[in-house]
Amino acid sequence: MIGADTLVDLVRAYNPKSDASLIRAAYAFGQEMHEGQTRHSGEPYFSHPVAVAAILTEQRLDDATIITALLHDTIEDTRASYNAVAERFGGEVADLVDGVTKLTNLQLSSTETQQAENFRKLFMAMSKDMRVILVKLADRLHNMRTIRAMRPEKQLKKARETMDIFAPLAGRMGMQWMREELEDLAFRVINPEARASIMRRFITLQREAGDVIERITGDMRTELQEAGIKAEILGRAKKPYSIWRKMQEKEMGFSRLSDIYGFRIITASEDDCYRTLGVIHRRWRAVPGRFKDYISQPKSNGYRSIHTTVSGRDGKLVEVQLRTRQMHEVAETGVAAHWSYRDGVPAENPFAVDPAKWISSLTEQFDSEEDHDEFLEAVKLEMYADQVFCFTPKGDVVKLPRGATPIDFAYAIHTRIGNGCVGAKVDGMRVPLWTRIKNGQSVEVITADGQTPQATWLDIATTGKARAAIRRALREVDRDRYIRLGRELARAAFEHVGKKPTDKALERAAKTLRLKGRDEVLARLGSAELTTSRVLNAVYPDLAPDTGNEVGLDRAVVGLEPDQRFDRAPCCQPLPGERIVGITYRGKGVVVHTIDCENLQRYEEQPERWMDLQWHGGTHAAVYEATLDVTIGNDAGVLGRICTLIGEQKANISDLTFVDRKPDFFRLLVDIELRDVEHLHGVISVLDAESDVATVERFRDPGRLAVSSGTEQS
Repeated sequence: MIGADTLVDLVRAYNPKSDASLIRAAYAFGQEMHEGQTRHSGEPYFSHPVAVAAILTEQRLDDATIITALLHDTIEDTRASYNAVAERFGGEVADLVDGVTKLTNLQLSSTETQQAENFRKLFMAMSKDMRVILVKLADRLHNMRTIRAMRPEKQLKKARETMDIFAPLAGRMGMQWMREELEDLAFRVINPEARASIMRRFITLQREAGDVIERITGDMRTELQEAGIKAEILGRAKKPYSIWRKMQEKEMGFSRLSDIYGFRIITASEDDCYRTLGVIHRRWRAVPGRFKDYISQPKSNGYRSIHTTVSGRDGKLVEVQLRTRQMHEVAETGVAAHWSYRDGVPAENPFAVDPAKWISSLTEQFDSEEDHDEFLEAVKLEMYADQVFCFTPKGDVVKLPRGATPIDFAYAIHTRIGNGCVGAKVDGMRVPLWTRIKNGQSVEVITADGQTPQATWLDIATTGKARAAIRRALREVDRDRYIRLGRELARAAFEHVGKKPTDKALERAAKTLRLKGRDEVLARLGSAELTTSRVLNAVYPDLAPDTGNEVGLDRAVVGLEPDQRFDRAPCCQPLPGERIVGITYRGKGVVVHTIDCENLQRYEEQPERWMDLQWHGGTHAAVYEATLDVTIGNDAGVLGRICTLIGEQKANISDLTFVDRKPDFFRLLVDIELRDVEHLHGVISVLDAESDVATVERFRDPGRLAVSSGTEQS
């Protein structure tokens, strides 16, 4: 573990104006808070925050980020509080530490629904301050470097999460070196045999062919010297995971792979980049289709380089990247270049992107996705996608993920263009809609009035924006058909119990089910999103429900982990059919609240504890207690009639408490056991119709806390 003075020296190497005393104070505070804690390896725990801070110095980050790294686990794992950190190191650092703590608690590899919601929180954190993600990535990198000390099953979980989420995120932020190292460290855990095999073949190749990198670097240096171009040449073999991925994508063995070496040529100016390109292409034969100019068309994260692949010595394919020094700095640190320091001031790098604009462009399309699956799909497509740059007939540039089709292009222009697409031309030639667009191609969309999206387009489109728009359009096209089908289903179901599905009855069902109106009820019936029994019970709650397939308590809530249990919050007493959220309690399961519960305000600053849950859509047993606040006339027999009415609705009275006794009225609280919220509304409707009942309403008490699962333990 490096000492405080060494860490200060690392920071002052690029930022001589750094506040050394504050960094030393943070080092001492973190060391004190973590005193006595150890890592799985047996090392002092504080060695980890120090290592994370050291990683961030390699990116020349500001004092606040370095101090955050030193303190990033104090709020989560020690007695330190947000206020204590803010008092000693300022609100900026406290907010950053709190942000990292919340990210640490996100279970990004959980169920699909939770994962979608947690991705939303991840991007929300990024939008507030990107430095939170930079610290989290450095934290994950050090954890992966030291992962061998963990249990095998924990190693595998962390490695998969790293491969699926953190490595692509680092790449999307332009931190390619970190992405490659994270991928390789995860690959070492997930498939150690494959990695070892590739390493053995590398050793064999070097023994047979000698130092290929040194020879090719020498050839390039000679050519550039003759052309009078000053440049730095860096050569390297690609990482084992990168090679493994190419082997899988191209379905070929290691011996047939040729482009396993990469070279970077760093020049003094942009002009020299293009001059160098000419030199390389004159000396070596360029490989068709392997040229990309990210200088004239930069990536959204600020990345600029020219990529080309040439046939080098012995016919080996060699990838060459050409860039200036400033472009190289952004290529190494990506979005983090915005905070880089040099000589005590923020580096003036013209290619560093504004993080706020970058995250805005990244998340813009996600905001329109209400469906969890569609949101998650859009995020992953964006996270994993490389980009191609194509042109409209007017010459405007459109950025799309690799593998995009004319359908994606059309929806990128406008949803109306996408919906009306009937064909496309690429570089003036008519092509099928499933054609994959390549870099530099010009695309023209052919539209026609009356055209509507086809279901097969979902298999053609690759972008989340296109897929979401197609699904929305298909739902609208199918809506009329679903309404007709739903009307027939409703007619048959209502006639079966001697009733008619009148417009008034269906409007009553819509109101009870909290849907927009009659047509929405019929459309959901026709699309099988709603059952006829639920519609019947919404209109006629006195009809006995089908209890043959009742949903038990063990399956009542959807979205929990397999081993999680839940309790209903006594303050709001949520019932099946209501929108709900869960609040987690460490070691004590989940407490379920209605979405409008006043007590949820207590957890607004703890979004990591929120779980997106929903009730099972089937028929529930009448075991969910709710409280009614009833005022009745003080006459003989009234209370008995009230109890009889409740019993006739198949609701059991579990408790009854008199709150107020007047000469003419009684006010009482009645606890009843119900199936769901429709059952509750049915009971209330029946009681409200009774002449001796003055008022009846659902009773909720914010003062009732979830004591059964702990009230404030996070």
